[in-house]
Amino acid sequence: MKVGLYFGSFNPVHIGHLIIASYFANYTPLQQVWFVVSPQNPLKQSNSLINEHHRKHLIDLAIEGEKKTSYFKY
Repeated sequence: MKVGLYFGSFNPVHIGHLIIASYFANYTPLQQVWFVVSPQNPLKQSNSLINEHHRKHLIDLAIEGEKKTSYFKY
């Protein structure tokens, strides 16, 4: 199985993130795209980031209704 890892702070996840993941899931040989939440982005202040567990939950909510849900994993 070919899995793509999509790293980011996803602070918060937005439609642009979903479009990128959808592109790779549908137009490349990847069978799944996994969102990997970075606990700390070196380019952002730590106090500006939502807790990583909340960011993961927001990703779960964002991909819940996707037709290609099996392609989106965390």
